[in-house]
Amino acid sequence: MNRVGLAAATLAVLFFCYVAQPAWGAGRAECRSVESKMLGRAVPYCILLPPSYDGEKTRRYPLLYFLHGLGDNEQMFLHSGGWNLIEDLWEQKQVGEFLIVTPAAGASFYINALDGKARYEDFFLREFIPEIERRYRTAPGRGKRGIAGFSMGGYGALRMAFVHPEIFGSVSAHSAALMEKLPEIRVGGSEQSPRMRVLGDVFGSPPDRAFWDRNNPLTLARTTKIAGLKIYFDCGTDDGYGFNAGAEALDRTLSSRHIAHEFHLDPGGHDWEYFAAHLPASLGFEWRAFEVAGH
Repeated sequence: MNRVGLAAATLAVLFFCYVAQPAWGAGRAECRSVESKMLGRAVPYCILLPPSYDGEKTRRYPLLYFLHGLGDNEQMFLHSGGWNLIEDLWEQKQVGEFLIVTPAAGASFYINALDGKARYEDFFLREFIPEIERRYRTAPGRGKRGIAGFSMGGYGALRMAFVHPEIFGSVSAHSAALMEKLPEIRVGGSEQSPRMRVLGDVFGSPPDRAFWDRNNPLTLARTTKIAGLKIYFDCGTDDGYGFNAGAEALDRTLSSRHIAHEFHLDPGGHDWEYFAAHLPASLGFEWRAFEVAGH
């Protein structure tokens, strides 16, 4: 089935199904939590385990950390029906088997907040990754570890991979929250946009421009040593937040540095319909990256 046909079939699932467990047992989803001393609470996560995981007890699998968008949570694939799509890809042998884990992140943007109160990046790198890779049979090495995300999660995935290419061998992002500059700040709380209020919790209120720039994937793409990192990203031409402009800017920056990457700007908005249509492409990209890394 081509991408358009697969996307159409997927959308029927996305809008009419809630899936807590696969109906026919080709794989399974497991939702648990990790206790975090850094955040002072338990952080929920869901992990998607491929069909052979329970049967092949000695096999170790590549692992994809998939970061959710703003307003979503660790169950992004379960409540949307995306789990059905992933199972279809496995069943049709369009991608090989690997683990996919999604941690809850609230509105953290997957970084340590400016005020130092919420250290999400520290939690993710120093508590979450070690616990997941201890608990599940994961293949060793950065080449078998990828990171991906949608919207805010796309921002988080690109930033995390650009800052830590020694940890992640591949990164992919859909409709990443990329902005070359912060929106204009208007004086007066009543005029503050919802986007600015969300940014304020992480980047300061008003947002600290220097802190924003230090964490912006577009800034990092200009300076970090990421030549060996496998990179994929896409965005809709009608993205309601204007993130398509940020995606194009990232493409220009990487191209100017002669850093290999795959970029697609396709018709669509900033929604689950667009995400469902393009998820097979990023998962295929990640699987090819895992394969290149060897067995």
